[in-house]
Amino acid sequence: MARFRTWVGIALAGALSVSLAGCSSTGGKRAEDARKAAAARGRAAVDTPRWTFAMITHSGDGDTFWDIVQSGAKQAAVKDNIHFLYSHDDEAQQQAQLVDAAVDKKVDGIIVTLAKPDALKAAVARAEKAGIPVITVNSGSQESRAFGALTHIGQDETVAGEAVGDELNRRGKKKVLCVLHEQGNVGHEQRCDGVARTFHGKLQKLYVNGTNMPDAQSAIEAKLQADKSLDAVVTLGAPYAGAAVKAKKDAGGTAEIDTFDLNAEVAAELKDGTLGFAVDQQPYLQGYQAVDLLWLYKYNGDVLGGGRPVLTGPQIVTRDQAGALADYTERGTR
Repeated sequence: MARFRTWVGIALAGALSVSLAGCSSTGGKRAEDARKAAAARGRAAVDTPRWTFAMITHSGDGDTFWDIVQSGAKQAAVKDNIHFLYSHDDEAQQQAQLVDAAVDKKVDGIIVTLAKPDALKAAVARAEKAGIPVITVNSGSQESRAFGALTHIGQDETVAGEAVGDELNRRGKKKVLCVLHEQGNVGHEQRCDGVARTFHGKLQKLYVNGTNMPDAQSAIEAKLQADKSLDAVVTLGAPYAGAAVKAKKDAGGTAEIDTFDLNAEVAAELKDGTLGFAVDQQPYLQGYQAVDLLWLYKYNGDVLGGGRPVLTGPQIVTRDQAGALADYTERGTR
């Protein structure tokens, strides 16, 4: 527990780029108040040119995970004097067109997700041909370097899945349902396949329509009703954990509900035992570090990772740690 608290403190301090003057609680509060005031006034901490960075993701509408990513990106943009643009589309071809539009605007840097890498390859190549540095974030770690990106920021989804498989083994689970809410998303497949690689029991995949939560809930409920031997359900995003909890209740099931990613609801449900555990990939850091690393590259030619992804996860979070994260999730940074 001490190690976890230390790790959280270090990561958060780095993400917010706040220099604490001393160790007192009042010093920390002053630093936090100063950070909020600077953000509100849009005051930069540097005098570098006001470059424009565009982030283009595969998010669908209303996905709270990406609100946290944006929160980190916007905070770094304030500090680094960056004009930050955000756009998204869960259709891969439309996402590629958004990348092309950013290239046409002659932005100074692009941050992009590669959930469906084949569809984005040409657009990323066009950006690089135009001399625009690209950082990939969240998904596409295996393709990032081949596509010519400076680096990738996120978690290795296979490693994250393997960590879930290990945790399920420790909990004595025998049969797990892995719920995929976006067909064709390579990161989602890697997560479930990673679980299967280390899990000693049986794993089934269930594909649901992630853009229609009632339908997703109904599909999970039907599966739990049809197979009472399922003793664990793993969802691949925080909003879907709640749907799985409701599906379990309606089905009269006993399966443990676990999830990838955090939000305030997940933290509360971990604390009260509704959920077994969550896998945190720190989306705030993904957004923050993507902007900050592009700024460092433009300013000083710096690149992190040495050709390998810069990992922001996974971290298994259980009921014991949930209380420490509550304040962070409520303010939208975890």
